[in-house]
Amino acid sequence: MTVFSRRRFLTIAAASGALAASPLSAATPMARWSGRALGAGASMQLVGLDDTAASAVFAEVEAEILRLEAIFSLYQPASELSRLNRDGVLEAPSFDLLQVLSLSTRLHAATGGRFDPSIQPLWHAKATRGDVEAAKALIGWDQVQYDSARVTLGKGQALTFNGIAQGYITDKIAARLREHGLRDVLVDMGEVMGLGTRADGTPWKLGVTTPTGEIVQRVQLSDRAIATSAAEGTVLAEGSHILHPAGQMSAHGLVSVSASTAALADGLSTALCLMGDASEVLAQFPDAKLEFRA
Repeated sequence: MTVFSRRRFLTIAAASGALAASPLSAATPMARWSGRALGAGASMQLVGLDDTAASAVFAEVEAEILRLEAIFSLYQPASELSRLNRDGVLEAPSFDLLQVLSLSTRLHAATGGRFDPSIQPLWHAKATRGDVEAAKALIGWDQVQYDSARVTLGKGQALTFNGIAQGYITDKIAARLREHGLRDVLVDMGEVMGLGTRADGTPWKLGVTTPTGEIVQRVQLSDRAIATSAAEGTVLAEGSHILHPAGQMSAHGLVSVSASTAALADGLSTALCLMGDASEVLAQFPDAKLEFRA
């Protein structure tokens, strides 16, 4: 039986409080939405729209989340990922799946294999107290083949995009909001993207927190994303959910990375929990920044 507890490691400065004292913010409407994406809490703040004006936008966002979950969910039997894992092959993969596969390949190469979505059999074995050694033999990103026609896995393989999909969904929702002409937006789909500024004209403010809730770093975002991963984020029956593909070391500590896209920040923060010195990895992604590590 899987034993886990999911924790969040970013806190968002509320619009009430500090902003309430600003004459500008008092006159500027702010629409808010909350829901779920890939099983995690999700939220948005849109500066310049009230809840009534934003209702159509929020409905479109909810539809987009459902569309993306139908691609990346491990728990929807008909999702693209579930069908790929079940059959070992997926014909006519979506553009979104190909985008995540492509970024996963870049991250796998840059991190010396630490970022590896083919870790899913090992994750499942540890979660269910299954055959860990047999699961390790199934891991190998080099066995995953993909192009616009199909995706093919090695025999017995399965993928998980839990270390990148929430970031990708965050990016897609932010892009959809830009299409509506919205420039001052905070999107939290498990990872956070801040577009423009808050109602008072200052950057969006976030705090990186420990598992006990202590804020250890304060970060400002403007047209930038941040993701935080921690070994204690989801606890399996046999330890951390962040697993080394070769079983060489356990994940440790907490890592927070900012980047121009939430998908990149998400993937890097996951992989760096399995690495010591991050400088060589980050040098390959010039727009990424290590915001905090402990």
